[in-house]
Amino acid sequence: MRFLVALLSSFAILHSSFSAQPNVILFLADDLGYGDLGCFGHPIIKSPNLDAFAKQGVRLTQCYSGSAVCSPSRSALLTGRTPHRNGVYTWIAEGAEVHLRTSEITLPSLLNKAGYTTCHSGKWHLNGLFNNPAQPQPGDHGYDWWMATQNNAGPSHENPSNFVRNGQPVGQMQGYSAPLVVTEAITWLKEKRVASKPFFLAVWTHEPHYPIKSDPKFKALYPDLTDDIQREHHANVTQMDHAFGMLMKELDAQRLADNTFIFFTSDNGPEGDGIKSPGRGSSGGLRGRKRDMHEGGIRVPGLARWPGHIPAASVCDLPVIGSDFFPTALGLTGVTPPKDRVLDGVDMLPALTGTATKLERSQPLFWRLHMAPNAKIAMRVDDWKILANAELTDFELYNLKDDPKETTDLKDKETERFAALKARLIEHNAAIDAEGPDWWQRLSPNGGGDPKKAGKKKKKKTDE
Repeated sequence: MRFLVALLSSFAILHSSFSAQPNVILFLADDLGYGDLGCFGHPIIKSPNLDAFAKQGVRLTQCYSGSAVCSPSRSALLTGRTPHRNGVYTWIAEGAEVHLRTSEITLPSLLNKAGYTTCHSGKWHLNGLFNNPAQPQPGDHGYDWWMATQNNAGPSHENPSNFVRNGQPVGQMQGYSAPLVVTEAITWLKEKRVASKPFFLAVWTHEPHYPIKSDPKFKALYPDLTDDIQREHHANVTQMDHAFGMLMKELDAQRLADNTFIFFTSDNGPEGDGIKSPGRGSSGGLRGRKRDMHEGGIRVPGLARWPGHIPAASVCDLPVIGSDFFPTALGLTGVTPPKDRVLDGVDMLPALTGTATKLERSQPLFWRLHMAPNAKIAMRVDDWKILANAELTDFELYNLKDDPKETTDLKDKETERFAALKARLIEHNAAIDAEGPDWWQRLSPNGGGDPKKAGKKKKKKTDE
């Protein structure tokens, strides 16, 4: 009897210790616009699983990606550092020199060292030499298990053939990308992870990034649409939503949901112009789209759930950004953030739980995209946002509280405020330049480069 009591007591202590470290899931959509979900106001797109998820947690109305294109946003999520600081300054072309360096400390590497088991499933797009030892791969950044593509699922979302699992090509898969990516994550949760450890799981879908392909059963949900391109796009969002629902059901089946923090967001705004092919996503009426530093290019859907901590059916209007995910995940898992580098993100949990009226930041919200033909820089401080061209010679100023659609440039009216923000933007941008690698100066504006020359050019903290 005493042995049984001791055994139960030991189990209770172990369970209590485990519960103190929640699981963490980062679910990232690709090119999903601010207005592309039902819970964010889309009148047509069906997203029942994410709509239900929004009612279980918090909906973030001012959630920003780290950039207006994919690779930089992904780097900010994993490092807590703005992209030009961590080196991933633009989308990464296949074969390019640009990559997420091992000198950057990533969230999965920190959590892995703290006893977490880790998995990445889906798009990677944080190196040019994918599955090549010349550059770091997902496993080099702290993932125990990974299945990924360099960029897009190829040849499309249907029956993709370019996935790699733990360094080994998978070959052609049968099905559609998001469900396949989530199926891999579910298999890992059921069969591959170390069940005695808390886990970090990154699920990065390709949907609805072009070229898209949607399962006919999801296209059938839009019989009234006469535009085939629009139907394909909307069905593609529903396909991603369906995959998200698959993962949520698995968490419930394994009784993991109550001890799991989940953050859902997108890497940037919608592709195209919303009218012609490609790109039928919605910016929710905000100005600009993917590749644009106006709100439509960087303000994205954001949802979070952590039962018992984040109130259900709540709304957060405080500005948060992708780089905030890093310190937030570290904070709720009790892992100490690195002290030897600038972190641009802050712990956003007080905003998610509704206990903060403002997030105090030592670094302003900042975006920079060195990408032809529209190289732009932007910074937000409180309700004010300043934009500039790459040369820092042409500026715009907006009050986002009064003018979220950025219709009225106030730089000539708010002269003192404009002068102060301009000076701060120039100073902040220079500090980032001084720290980050010089890829953006040496390579093509769109991140290209000769892979044979990778690591052989002048180095400036570039190839670690």
